[in-house]
Amino acid sequence: MRVRPIVNFFQVAWLVMMLVAVALLAAITTMHFAIHGAEVTVPALKGMTVADARSQTSGLGLDLDVDNRYYSGDVAAGHILAQSPAPGTVVRREWHMRVAESLGPQKVDVPETVGQEERVAALNLRRVGLEVGMTARLPYGKAAEGTVLAQDPPAHAQGIARPSINLLLAAPEDDAADGFVMPDLTGLPVVSAQAELTRVGVKSAPPRFVDVPVAPMGNGNAAPRLPVKPGAVTAQQPPAGARVDQSTQVKLTVAK
Repeated sequence: MRVRPIVNFFQVAWLVMMLVAVALLAAITTMHFAIHGAEVTVPALKGMTVADARSQTSGLGLDLDVDNRYYSGDVAAGHILAQSPAPGTVVRREWHMRVAESLGPQKVDVPETVGQEERVAALNLRRVGLEVGMTARLPYGKAAEGTVLAQDPPAHAQGIARPSINLLLAAPEDDAADGFVMPDLTGLPVVSAQAELTRVGVKSAPPRFVDVPVAPMGNGNAAPRLPVKPGAVTAQQPPAGARVDQSTQVKLTVAK
C-alpha cells in the first residue's frame, strides 16, 4: 500500500528534472541565437561605389564611414580603395566600417604657395580642389609671420597620394618652433640632409648604410635608370610630409 506514493514521488521528480532540462536547453538556444544572430560577416567592398557599399553594409546592420580619399590610377573615382575591417571578419551589428574612397587619377596641378600668406595659400589650394594638411611654424625673421616657407608636396608635383598640402609657416624669431613639415630628403647627400635637419633643430639618428644594387640598363624605349650615388639618402623615417618637432629623431638610410 505504501509503494505507490514512493513511485509517484519519483515520477514527479523525474518530470520536474525533465522540465528543468528543457528550460535550460531553451535558454541556451535562445542565448546562442541572440549572440550569433547579432553577428555579421564583413563583405568585400573594394571596387564598389560608395553608394553601393553603403547600401550593402546598411542591409547587414553595419555603419559605413568614408575616412580618407586618395588619388588612384587603378580604381575609378567614387569607388572603394580599401576597407577596415577586412572582408570575412565577423563583427557585431552596428559596427563602424571605415573605407578609403578613390578620387581617380590626379588631374590637378599643385600650385606654388611658397611666399604667400597662409590664408591666401589656403584659398589658392581650395580653388583647385586641394586642402591644407598639416601646418608647422618655424621662427624666421626674413619673412612676415604666417608666410609659407615650404610646402609638401612641392608645386607641380605628380603622383601625389592625398589631396592635401602640408605647409611650413614663418613665426617671429623669438618664438619656439612648434614643429616642422618633414621634407623629402631622398637623393640628397647625407651630409646635406643632416645639415637641413640641424638647421631647424630636428635630431637625426646615425645613418644606416646599405648596399644598393646597380640599376639595369634600359632597353627598347625605356629610359635607363640612373645609379644611386654613394652617400645619397635612399629612404627616411618619418616620411616626407609628416609633422616632426625637436623631440623627433629622423632615421636616414644611405647608399654605401
